[in-house]
Amino acid sequence: MLPEGNFAHSGCVVISDETTVNDDAELIEQTLAGRSAAFGLLVRKYQNRLYNVVLHVVGNAEDAEDVVQEAFVQAYLKLGSFEGKSAFYTWLYQIAFHAAIDRTRSRRHGPTRSVGGLGDLCEVMDRGEGPTERLDRQERERQVRQAINQLDEDHRTVLVLREMDGCCYETIAEILNVPIGTVRSRLHRARLQLRELLQEQLGAKQRIE
Repeated sequence: MLPEGNFAHSGCVVISDETTVNDDAELIEQTLAGRSAAFGLLVRKYQNRLYNVVLHVVGNAEDAEDVVQEAFVQAYLKLGSFEGKSAFYTWLYQIAFHAAIDRTRSRRHGPTRSVGGLGDLCEVMDRGEGPTERLDRQERERQVRQAINQLDEDHRTVLVLREMDGCCYETIAEILNVPIGTVRSRLHRARLQLRELLQEQLGAKQRIE
């Protein structure tokens, strides 16, 4: 999905006493010390999670890949300014979401391809489901994707962060640089809008049938 470029590394990053580094702070410290492979571990740790969230913001895979790539490059270049007051992924998400919003605004009138990975908004597939149940689930997912794409930018973003990525209100507020109260109100409105859109789709389907 995301080329790791010069950040790629086949093994573990090792410091004194051959201790394997997993902690973000240690990986950041090693990166700043000139060990770019340490940043490669951060890329592998967060790239899929970041991609899945950005995908629902920008609406298509090509733009999502570009945004995630840009976010990691910018994070690498700006790593010295990271003060550690928040989690690294929160800081990374801030960079990614600014890039995603810019991309969305610049292509607002362009075509939007469907996206996948609906997380907790759709029921988890039963391993024993049959063809009929699978078609029903796929249709629900399609309807949810379509409804999410119709939400405005602010509501779609907060919904994706909360419902699909599982971020807490505090983290969402920090990522979007808004008060927690704003996060709660946007999320409430997003859920209402999503429900209304899905009900409209259901009503339209029933009229056709």
